[in-house]
Amino acid sequence: MDKPKQQGRIEPYHHPAAGWGALKYVAINLIKERVAGGSYRTLFKQNQPDGFDCPGCAWPDREHASTFEFCENGVKAVAAEATTKRVTRDFFAANTTEALMKQTDYELEQHGRLTEPMVYDPMTDTYKPIEWNNAFALIAGHLNKLASPHEAAFYTSGRASNEAAYVYQLFVRMFGTNNFPDCSNMCHEATSRGLPGTVGVGKGTVTLEDFEHADTIIIFGQNPATNHPRMLGELREAARRGATIVSVNPLRERGLERFASPQHPVEMLTMGSTKIASLFIQPKLGGDFALIKGVAKHILELDDIAVENGTERVLDLDFIARHTLGFEAFAEDLRNEDWSLLERESGVAREDIEALGRIYANGKRTIATWGMGLTQHKHSHQTVHILSNLMMMKGNIGRLGAGLCPVRGHSNVQGNRTVGIEERPTAEFLDRLAQVYSFEPPRGQGLDVVETVEGMLEGHVKVFIGLGGNFAMATPDTYRTWDGLRACDLTVHITTKLNRSHLVHGKHALILPTMGRTEIDVRNGVSQGVTVEDSMSMVHISYGMNTPASKHLMSETAIVANIAHATLGDSKVNWLAFADDYSLIRDDIAKVFDDFANYNERIRHPGGFHLRVASRELEWETSTGKANFVVHAVQEDTPIKRAQKIHGERLMTLMTTRSHDQYNTTVYALDDRYRGVFGQRRVVFINPADIEMLGFKNGDWVDMTTVWDDGIERRANSFRLVEYDIPRGCIGAYYPETNPLVPLHSVGDVCNTPTSKSIPVLLHHSAEPAVAHPF
Repeated sequence: MDKPKQQGRIEPYHHPAAGWGALKYVAINLIKERVAGGSYRTLFKQNQPDGFDCPGCAWPDREHASTFEFCENGVKAVAAEATTKRVTRDFFAANTTEALMKQTDYELEQHGRLTEPMVYDPMTDTYKPIEWNNAFALIAGHLNKLASPHEAAFYTSGRASNEAAYVYQLFVRMFGTNNFPDCSNMCHEATSRGLPGTVGVGKGTVTLEDFEHADTIIIFGQNPATNHPRMLGELREAARRGATIVSVNPLRERGLERFASPQHPVEMLTMGSTKIASLFIQPKLGGDFALIKGVAKHILELDDIAVENGTERVLDLDFIARHTLGFEAFAEDLRNEDWSLLERESGVAREDIEALGRIYANGKRTIATWGMGLTQHKHSHQTVHILSNLMMMKGNIGRLGAGLCPVRGHSNVQGNRTVGIEERPTAEFLDRLAQVYSFEPPRGQGLDVVETVEGMLEGHVKVFIGLGGNFAMATPDTYRTWDGLRACDLTVHITTKLNRSHLVHGKHALILPTMGRTEIDVRNGVSQGVTVEDSMSMVHISYGMNTPASKHLMSETAIVANIAHATLGDSKVNWLAFADDYSLIRDDIAKVFDDFANYNERIRHPGGFHLRVASRELEWETSTGKANFVVHAVQEDTPIKRAQKIHGERLMTLMTTRSHDQYNTTVYALDDRYRGVFGQRRVVFINPADIEMLGFKNGDWVDMTTVWDDGIERRANSFRLVEYDIPRGCIGAYYPETNPLVPLHSVGDVCNTPTSKSIPVLLHHSAEPAVAHPF
């Protein structure tokens, strides 16, 4: 039976971010997920010292938490785990994978929690129950018959705990490969690869305390109201004490305009709100590097004026002299840069660049934060460098109230990388593993996400194991990724809920259901806690509060340990002991990483402990022993520019983005209320002038095709045009619906991250769809 025509409306949202609207949607989600009333108390243990860490974003917790430390989207994540809806063996018996593929990602999410391990049966095109030990034996059999360990790839979602991630990397390296594609490869890899070259460590240099002292906060390519809502609390407090906050984003997001705090009764009862940003800069997509370079150029010009007038210098000369190298070459490059080029390539007028420059010059303590709006471009690695340069010009690193603040997505993506989920491991780390466990780890570079998909398509990767996530939908070039997954001999997914990756599977396939972070994990009568690291390098322990969704579930840590035991035996590591007592894992982490010394003791402190970040302490773990100014030219030869030469102004640059009702690839509902979109997802945000120029009308339906040079047609059909305040030539649409448009080989320099924020596309007329699209 055909599905009904797509429904939905576009209606401006006039209210502040959060406020009563957030409370309304919290209630709706708890009811929709049929969360039992007794589980509501779980929310009051979310992000608390004696509770569990939110399974959503990586924003840090306050050491002395307030009555509630959860946000609307955190509640959605918890409700998704605490739902009483179940996916049982009867459900799988009644639904073939072919039939389930016709459902949307939202519909797949709504079926509820998985309840027992399942194995794919090609004769019936359904999944059937399998005993845990048989599942582990099946995995071990496939792995051990490979011609090389490098024929397997081991994906990790940033939601995995430190304990699960550490055991995973140890098992895989003992198996013999560094093939660790992970979610960081697709989001903040430019940060992880860029910062070590400038300040020595691929992590941010700030803590929450710095937000209490900053007088200037510049937010690049980030939408806190949707992606990190608790960050708005810090921004509210900063704004109310007089700090200047600037938003740098092609989209003018509601959460950075006005915010009503649910934690402040007076603001709620009086229908009040707090103005957050005082300046909005809207560069064109891919224009951030030129914009930041323009700000740096203006800072240098202001310093020259100060020298001429004999007034206080703008540059922090002492910081530059004592802590950096390369400033003279950088300054010369700035002086020689052409303002007209910077304006053209940033899409921002010189007077606006200079306005941002004056704000930065006048600030004494500046924090620069950024999200994937900065990191998913061809030259994102260089953009991280130029932002580091800008902050070093005024000594805004290693000072209270100032610093670099990359805001990562999933709750433990940074922790995963810290404990070894890394396809490019350092020799020092591998040496330490060899010393502690008496084996020789593989030394070659492993595969990242893009390289893993390439390996699948070329037949080199034959087994894929996913520790969380939704690989089939999170990755670029959707249909090519699907071809790769289907070519595998075995695909395995460790997961809490059904998603499309379980339907796009290899010749053999397993679904291994795991406990969520909100659930009580008892091993041998002892409650087990897991640890995570947030975006500001705080490590803390998390204990579940709810009864597990099924008695047949295993924790991620136990599943990984059992796979390792079945594959490798226990001659070097007692894997099953790890499965029963997570403190043993933490003891081993402390043996490998000096920063985790006394791990088990330190996590007993409420709020956990802070991992040392050398650059925060003005120590530079670079090859020069100093923080480095790095010189890059503005790049004019880009895929976008080459496509524009052929197609002219009809060529649009597409950015993928989240709606407010999703987290990564998980779609909780069909609204994006802050942007005025309700009951639909297949929309394109576009400047009204571009609608007219292209010969369309607001509300028309269009298809999108990618302009690329590899002869592969990439198309996404049936999207509704929505007039929006976005720079000319730029459009935005939700992912994963637009991931089919992202070419596999359109990646960032050095970091190899898919360029999901700068895709050259053409728009074509299409008819309103008769049925809803499956994704």
